[in-house]
Amino acid sequence: MIELGVIGNCSFAALLDRDAKVVWCCVPRFDGDPVFHSLLGAPKGAEGSGVFAIELEDHVRSEQAYDGNTPILQTILHGKNGSVQIRDFAPRFWWRDRLFFPQTIVRRLTPVSGSPRIRILLRPRFDYGATPPTLTTGSHHIRYVGPNMTLRLTTNAPVDYVRDETLFNLHGPIDLVLGVDETLSSGVTQTAQDFETRTRDYWRHWAHRLATPMEWQDAVIRAAITLKLCTYEQTGAIVAALTTSIPEAPHTQRNWDYRYCWIRDAYFVVRALNRLASMRKMENYFRWLMNIVASVNDDDIHPVYGVGLEAELPERIVESLPGYCGMGPVRVGNQAYEHFQHDSYGNVILGVTQAFLDRRLMSPPTRVDFLRLEAMGRKALALYDKPDAGMWELRTRARVHTSSSVMCWAALDRLAIIADHVGEPERAGAWREKANQVRRVILERSWSEKREAFVESFEGEYLDASALLMIEVGFIDANDSRMASTVKQIEKTLARGPHLMRYEAPDDFGAPTTAFNSCSFWRIDALARMGRTEEAREHFNQLLACRSALGMMSEDCDLHTGESWGNYPQTYSMVGIINCAMRLSRAWEKAT
Repeated sequence: MIELGVIGNCSFAALLDRDAKVVWCCVPRFDGDPVFHSLLGAPKGAEGSGVFAIELEDHVRSEQAYDGNTPILQTILHGKNGSVQIRDFAPRFWWRDRLFFPQTIVRRLTPVSGSPRIRILLRPRFDYGATPPTLTTGSHHIRYVGPNMTLRLTTNAPVDYVRDETLFNLHGPIDLVLGVDETLSSGVTQTAQDFETRTRDYWRHWAHRLATPMEWQDAVIRAAITLKLCTYEQTGAIVAALTTSIPEAPHTQRNWDYRYCWIRDAYFVVRALNRLASMRKMENYFRWLMNIVASVNDDDIHPVYGVGLEAELPERIVESLPGYCGMGPVRVGNQAYEHFQHDSYGNVILGVTQAFLDRRLMSPPTRVDFLRLEAMGRKALALYDKPDAGMWELRTRARVHTSSSVMCWAALDRLAIIADHVGEPERAGAWREKANQVRRVILERSWSEKREAFVESFEGEYLDASALLMIEVGFIDANDSRMASTVKQIEKTLARGPHLMRYEAPDDFGAPTTAFNSCSFWRIDALARMGRTEEAREHFNQLLACRSALGMMSEDCDLHTGESWGNYPQTYSMVGIINCAMRLSRAWEKAT
């Protein structure tokens, strides 16, 4: 089971294990160099590197939890001779009329019982573990100098003890502030305390404004905070996950780099946060998307971009790290940027539709923005019946995937709605006519009499969970007899208890052996829309039990053991928690 806590501030993030070891942290942003990389192992000859740990002598057990409605993580390490509390966070708050989110980890250590003895292991490396740092020290700091960056630890712990990894008695509180190579403007204790108070206040005020459902509030709030931690404040991009190369299943080489912004995934994230009334992310993401629209011109849109709008993400294998549990390869970059995935056009327009309709926005879209989006619609119309790699990003075959065609239809459908809203009735009528034409083709060519279901491609024969998105985007009513039959056949073929496989046809690596959590949530949503509410609630509670102890989910779930696999935390999975809770929860009125 992947049991990792996440701290972050929308510019970078760090993952910590149950003993408060920082095992993954990329700087200066999500897709940067993992200076703490032990999640994916360590180079030969540097075993035990790539970690920031607080080791307790004679450690016996740990307990861990977040401060309510914040990403401030508290871990208590219990030993035979005493216990120590560790509070970890990345600062984020309003300061001088702007958001302050430095690339800084703050660790606050306090003895809570007995006479604990600790050792601080601060072992960053650079270039994906290939390059050790050069150390320089001052009276209250240590600098870890790499070829392209320098990290600076400022602390009131004895610097010699930290540098030499000496075991020492923890008599009182100490603070560790690790960040860029800058001197703190005040003392380390004052800085750490001030940063913690302001960060706690920021997150609690943010969570206070969420429009949560009555039931499953804790799960929804934790999912919402996690999604926000996967957004990149500088540009508005939203990464699919914070890690790379955690395999989808053991020893399969299904190891991918998810530290980028998939237009598809990001749309669902924005939609989920919108349902909770978190508006700022929609505005930021709208700006990010419109930058892509403006830069595409006549070229094909990519399904994935870097968080800084990078269009090319060349994929390579890193030889210096052995991989998660020794299961390489470790990949950096993602070949998917080269794919033709025609659903991207629909996901772009779906991702901005509410921005056009919502009157709460401070800077609403304009008619010029609509005219730019029409180019996306023309592309969708031209490509809806052309082969592509599909949403599952198959690398060795192309088909006219039903899910891609449906999303192209969604692009045309939403353009009609937007055109009407911006006062372009003739354009609205034209886009509506095109949407209806495309819909008729999809209904005819994706339906299989043999399978009694909508299948994964035009004139195809295999079932695919992505057909459930037909309901999600309003292509067809959940109670349409064809959709009801499709759900029945998908459950019969792909369901494994509360879990759902992605598809039945083997892919580039054979048949999948783990369930894709997002598909499982799609099924729950479909069942709820069809009136099968009690089944949906039962499956939902079973899936919630598959979360980590801290309330997060990865991409995939082992069907037999329930073990988590795939990159972590997976935004697509966290979206499912929010959407299903909002769909299934009893109304607040029924509780009052």
